[in-house]
Amino acid sequence: MKSAFFLLSLLTIGCAQDELKCTDRRCLAQMLINKEYLSPPQSENCTLLVEVPLIKYETLSVNMKELHLLSRLEAQIKWVDPGLAWNTSINPFNRVILPVDKVWTPDVSIENGQSYMEHVSHDLVVFSNGTVWHKVVINAEVNCGINLFNYPYAYDTCPVGLKSTPPHECGISIQVDGVELAETSHGDWETQQVELGKKREDRSYINIIQKIKYTNPFITLLLPTFLIMVADIVSCALPMQGGERNLFKVTLVLSFTMFLSILTNLLPGDSKCSPVIRVHFCICQVLMVISMLVSVVLTRVAQDGLVFFTYFFTRFVSLNSGDNDEKEDADAKGDISVIQYDVSEDSQMLKKIVRFLEAVDTDQKKSERHQNLADKLDRIFFWLYFLSALDTYVQ
Repeated sequence: MKSAFFLLSLLTIGCAQDELKCTDRRCLAQMLINKEYLSPPQSENCTLLVEVPLIKYETLSVNMKELHLLSRLEAQIKWVDPGLAWNTSINPFNRVILPVDKVWTPDVSIENGQSYMEHVSHDLVVFSNGTVWHKVVINAEVNCGINLFNYPYAYDTCPVGLKSTPPHECGISIQVDGVELAETSHGDWETQQVELGKKREDRSYINIIQKIKYTNPFITLLLPTFLIMVADIVSCALPMQGGERNLFKVTLVLSFTMFLSILTNLLPGDSKCSPVIRVHFCICQVLMVISMLVSVVLTRVAQDGLVFFTYFFTRFVSLNSGDNDEKEDADAKGDISVIQYDVSEDSQMLKKIVRFLEAVDTDQKKSERHQNLADKLDRIFFWLYFLSALDTYVQ
């Protein structure tokens, strides 16, 4: 009886050894899958080190309204899972491929924003010592306070921090060894350089040096503004009579206002400093409105002189001198009536013609004085306006 039990035990052990020994990689992979290790490895210090030999960084887009940086990080990761190790003397294979959903994989995320991780492949590589190699992609939306004061000539650094467990705490510790730039340009922004840094031993972050490509903002924002300002300055060559200049300037002001309302969505939002381009647009609009108002005033000056500004004073003076003018007119009429008997009707008609021509000549000279005054003021304002507009664009 004892010998039979001994033989049955040997047969059971032999069958078990045959089950543990695999002759191909697929058998070994199935054996590891059957372990169903879907929880992270547990070490004595409760910390799992996940090494990241290389990260390939790529900037997808920059949201200038909300100051968010959309980026893509392709990372190679490796960690050690002792539960997936095997004895190469029994199973003579150095590595096998396992489905990624049949074993535990770490979740790599960023610290200063939102992110989600995707697997590049549905499989991963497991080595005989329990080391696991895998490749993942982290799509991240980083909160980045970009300094847009010099927009569209902005240039700033944006850090992307990788989330990691502090020392002496249970969790995953991320160790990044290198980073490189995969793609330099997307949209209006260009990634100049990426650098790997550490704020602490357990905190790795990537410095993203971004620079905006000013060609598109210059064409859509600055160039139309410059052309409208040039048209407004050149409009000073139009004559003040007839109202053509005033109509043209009003049209330019309305066009510039509509231009700003259409491009409101293209202007960046608030950041560390408000973009100076907003102040630039405000100054341009104020200058154009002032130019329009001055043109209207100078049109009135060319017609009536400075009577528009001295209206109340001249009205007061005219009230005081009204009685004296009436007396002089009465005396003149009396004198005419006295000498009416001594001159002929032809002489009286000749005097009336002379007085009419003298009045026309006086009005013409007065109009010329008003026109000269308006031209002089117009030239002064033109140079002031030109220098102000030039200073706005130079600064």
